Amino acid sequence: MQLQLIANYRCRIGENPLWNPLDKRLYWLDIPSGTIYRYDPAHEQHEPYFRGEVTGGFCLQADGSLLLFGVGGRISRLHEGQLSVLIESLPGEDHNRFNDLIVDPHGRVLCGTMPYSEGSPSGSLYCLEVDGSIRKLREGILLSNGLGFNDDCTTLYYADSLARTITRFRYDAATAAISHPSVFATLAPEDGVPDGLTVDAEGCVWLAVWDGARLIRYRPTGEIEREIAFPVKQVSSLTFSGDDLADIYVTSAGGDDPHSNGADAGAIFRLRLGIRGKADFLSRVAL
Repeated sequence: MQLQLIANYRCRIGENPLWNPLDKRLYWLDIPSGTIYRYDPAHEQHEPYFRGEVTGGFCLQADGSLLLFGVGGRISRLHEGQLSVLIESLPGEDHNRFNDLIVDPHGRVLCGTMPYSEGSPSGSLYCLEVDGSIRKLREGILLSNGLGFNDDCTTLYYADSLARTITRFRYDAATAAISHPSVFATLAPEDGVPDGLTVDAEGCVWLAVWDGARLIRYRPTGEIEREIAFPVKQVSSLTFSGDDLADIYVTSAGGDDPHSNGADAGAIFRLRLGIRGKADFLSRVAL
C-alpha cells in the first residue's frame, strides 16, 4: 500500500470527499470555513472552488450543480457560482447544523444534523424529497455522521459519533422509510470515534475513525477485515473515485493544530488497494 498526500490546505474539519463523474474531479470540504476544494487527477492540479458560509456537507445534482447543507437547517443550491436558497431553516434546528448526507437511488437526499451551539441536546435524520419538501425520519441522534447503502439499497448504514455506533437499518427505496435498526459495529472510547463511511462493491463497510488515525474495513457480517493506519489523528471521511472507482480518497481534520494531530493534519490522501467502490447517486432535488 502506498499512501499519497494529494493536497494540504490544513483544513480544520476536512470532510465530504465526492467524486464528480461529470467533470472527472474530486471535491471536498472544510466545514468551518465553508470552502469547497477540487482536484483534477488527470492534471494533478487542485484549487479552492467555492467559499461560503459554514457548510456541513454537499452533494452533486444531475445537472452538475451542488446542494449545500448548512446551519439551522439551511439548504442551498450552488449553480454556476450563484447560490439560491431552497430551505432557509428547519423547526428545532436553530442550534444545529447538517453534518453528513447521502443520495438514494431516486435522487432524494438523506441528511443528518448535529448540535452546533449550546441549546441543542441532539440532532435528527431527514429526507429531502425531489420536490424540495423535507421530512424527519429519525430524531434523538447524538451526532449524525456517515451514511452508506448496500448494493441493492435495501440496507442503510448510519454512524452516530457520540453513541460510537454504526446502526444498520432496513431501507425502503420506494418510500425512504427506515426500520428494523440493529447495531452493526461499536467503537470503545479508547478506539476513536466513528465518522464518515462508505460501502464498497463487495458490500464491505469502510469507516473513518476520528481520533483513531485509521480506516476500518468491516465485512458485511460486521467483523473487521482490515485496518489502515494514517499519519494523522483525525481521519474524517472517504470515498471511491476515478473512472474505475478504485482510487480511495481520505479526508482529515485538525489542520489548525498539527502539533497535536500530525504534521499533515487537514490534508487529503489517496490510496489504491485493488478494491472498487460503487458510484454515488446524483440528487434530483427541484430539477
